[in-house]
Amino acid sequence: MMLRYALRTVRDRRGGFLSALLALMCAAALVTACGTLLETGLRGRIATERYAASPVVVSADQNVHRTTVKHKGNGKTKVKHKAKPVAERAWLPVTTADRLRTLEGVRAVVPELTFLAEPLSVVRSPRAGNGSGGTSSLPARAGSGDTPSYGHSWESAPLTPFALTAGRAPASSGDVVIDRGLAERTGLTTGDRLTVQSTQAPRTYRVSGIAAPRGPGELRQQTSLFFSAAEAERLAARPGQVSALGVLPATGTDTDRLKQRIEQALDGTGAQVSAGDERGQVEFLDAAGARVKLVSMGGAMGGTSLLVAVLVVVGTFALSIQQRQRELALLRTIAATSRQIRRLLGREALLVGAVAGVLGALAGLPLATWLHSRFIDMGVVPATLERTAGILPAGAALAVTLLGAWAAARISGRRIARLRPAEAMAESAVERRRPARGRIAAGLVLLIGGGVLVAVLSILHTEAASTPVTFLAVVVLATAVSLLGPLLVRAAAFLLAGVNRTAGHVGVLATANIRGNSTRMASVVTPLTLLIGMTCTVLFVQPTLGDAALAQAREGTRATWVLGAQGPGVPSAAAEAVRGTPGVTAATEVVRTTVRVGLAKYQAQGVTTAGLARTWDPGVTSGSIAAFTADARSAAISELAAGQLGLRPGSELKLHLGDGTPATLTVAAVYRRGLGFGDLTLPHDLLARHMDNPLAATVLVAGNASRGELTAALGRFPGVAVVAPETADRLQADRQQENAEVNLLAMGLVLAFTAIAVVNTLAMSVSERLKEFALLRLAGATRRQVLRMLRIETLSVLAVAAALGTGIALAVLTAFSIGMTGSAAPTVVPLVYATVVGAAAVLALVATALPGRLTLKARPVEAVTSR
Repeated sequence: MMLRYALRTVRDRRGGFLSALLALMCAAALVTACGTLLETGLRGRIATERYAASPVVVSADQNVHRTTVKHKGNGKTKVKHKAKPVAERAWLPVTTADRLRTLEGVRAVVPELTFLAEPLSVVRSPRAGNGSGGTSSLPARAGSGDTPSYGHSWESAPLTPFALTAGRAPASSGDVVIDRGLAERTGLTTGDRLTVQSTQAPRTYRVSGIAAPRGPGELRQQTSLFFSAAEAERLAARPGQVSALGVLPATGTDTDRLKQRIEQALDGTGAQVSAGDERGQVEFLDAAGARVKLVSMGGAMGGTSLLVAVLVVVGTFALSIQQRQRELALLRTIAATSRQIRRLLGREALLVGAVAGVLGALAGLPLATWLHSRFIDMGVVPATLERTAGILPAGAALAVTLLGAWAAARISGRRIARLRPAEAMAESAVERRRPARGRIAAGLVLLIGGGVLVAVLSILHTEAASTPVTFLAVVVLATAVSLLGPLLVRAAAFLLAGVNRTAGHVGVLATANIRGNSTRMASVVTPLTLLIGMTCTVLFVQPTLGDAALAQAREGTRATWVLGAQGPGVPSAAAEAVRGTPGVTAATEVVRTTVRVGLAKYQAQGVTTAGLARTWDPGVTSGSIAAFTADARSAAISELAAGQLGLRPGSELKLHLGDGTPATLTVAAVYRRGLGFGDLTLPHDLLARHMDNPLAATVLVAGNASRGELTAALGRFPGVAVVAPETADRLQADRQQENAEVNLLAMGLVLAFTAIAVVNTLAMSVSERLKEFALLRLAGATRRQVLRMLRIETLSVLAVAAALGTGIALAVLTAFSIGMTGSAAPTVVPLVYATVVGAAAVLALVATALPGRLTLKARPVEAVTSR
């Protein structure tokens, strides 16, 4: 019986339930998209290319491990093991191959060297018949977009396998074989000369041959250049080490059994054995590392989306049930029990939730595809990590939508269902003057909880820890506003009464409507507050951090000029050439990576120490830069990292370098400009030897040499430019803006959902006022006066929401600034803030004006007599 009545109610009140359907559908789409990203991070396939012909690949362990033993009171012990990935490629001793060659089923063991090799420019040889030739620069990434380029030894060609399609194998240190994809993109052919930037100074090679993988496909995710064995070892700069070992099995050997034999032979060496799809993460380290980033991003987006969805859906159902309060009260008077009312509301919600969940889950799949492709375009996720499209996210979205709809309906209808029949009719006639005590108590609890989150945010000093707390604090405080909304609206109506009175009788009537219908107005204030608060937080978090970092870097950089590169970096030979230029007093090479102290990850920079004090001032607070430059096994550390690790000058610092190599250093100095220069500063050579790209990110140059003189000294280094420190700051700001765009895209869907909720709620709020508008018309008000009253109400509500949303964002951003920068100075761009509030105003006015005009089209007499 109740199910039949629920179906009829949904059918007859399509307008009201359509708003709830739209809100739930958007929520389901968001959860599906975020869940798909999360699943991609957990189970996404990384297909191999270079190791296609090698069923088993042996590589070094790419993780730092920590095992802790906890002794319990009953004499038992609990062993806990954790592992975290390192930032750079870990390398194997070449002697590892000797353990494998004699194993049963092994036909050959092929050593693999993978190192930086970026094509820069080409000198074309004269073609037979026309004598044409010339030198030209290749476009970025050699015309291959963002595809990375790697160098290898020709001896590792069987791992793909590669075979020559033209020319011959590299026979000397001056030869190079390029893959067919690069040759087709650039027009290179045998005999041309190609300048390659590798781990050392750029060198020009003769293209001795062109190779292609055997089979139908090309390398899609990388460019390969092959050198002679001796030249590859020189460029890799890892004597006695290899990046991987490819194991080619004998005919008829079972891969699984071979893998087991290899694992047994390498037991205790720390080497990893991969087969099948596992080989992809050995080949593409960035894809393996992106898994963690995608899991955290998908989880954060999904969690925030879910919290916002619950808040919005509860508000939508509350407004919908408020519009039906007289109908539900009538059911109570004709003997419907509280349980029956709750069951009715629950089944209506489940019907709407089921339809919305299915539609939203279907819409979420293409949304996830688009989001994944945008992350690839931004460089957040490499294309080698394939998107996983399982049914689990869609199923989870459907379940969450059903549960959320049912819970929202039960929460929103709890009071009307519990009232006695006579009380229900009385309450439906007029809005309660004061919210329920339970609602006020819950709102105060959430307000205190939001304050606690803001306080916690002010003591968090890492972006990874601060970001989720930042958005959670906004949602919690917005929820508190939702619960305390009626009281806040009444207080705001009192404050705005004087302003609205200037609009005459229409303004007085608008104030009376706001005060008398505070619950309905509060349901409109909540999504507007969330929209303004969340948008301001998203837009100003990154500038707050970026401006502080830029200010510290600017204050601490003493260099006259900065060397930068369009390619992979500035080679050490370029820095040496600059050091020899008259007037140059110091040239500091800077490389950047991340290291692990324990399992914690820290940003680190490596600097050459000669003349360091002339180019760099990190703001030393204890110890000295002189002590750092005097000892090749010393480190400088930021105040934040020193506080976290309990270190001071003279302390021992144990860490794992970028490739996982352990190192023990002595702290020589503690500095305060950690945001501008990273948490750890180490000797350049120590850090660079354990990086995939040892080229300097920048070179700081001090002295009175002119830009022209420095440019002339760099003539043989294509792509290296001389810029002023201010220009380098702008380039860094551009990179930070790219990070801000990633954050905005990640949260943009949540903001879009919130904007839809604003329009949805406002339209519902206006459409229910058909009889009210009709009575005003019958009392002598014109359509223009009614619409003007509606505009004043909307602007009043917008002013309340803007004040609350701005207050929430400002509190959260200030706490974020204190924790991350040490000062209560969040960056707020006035023009951007005005745009946010202006966009919210446009949404609000349009969402009320259109339904208002449609409602006023009905004849007043017919509207009053309609049911």
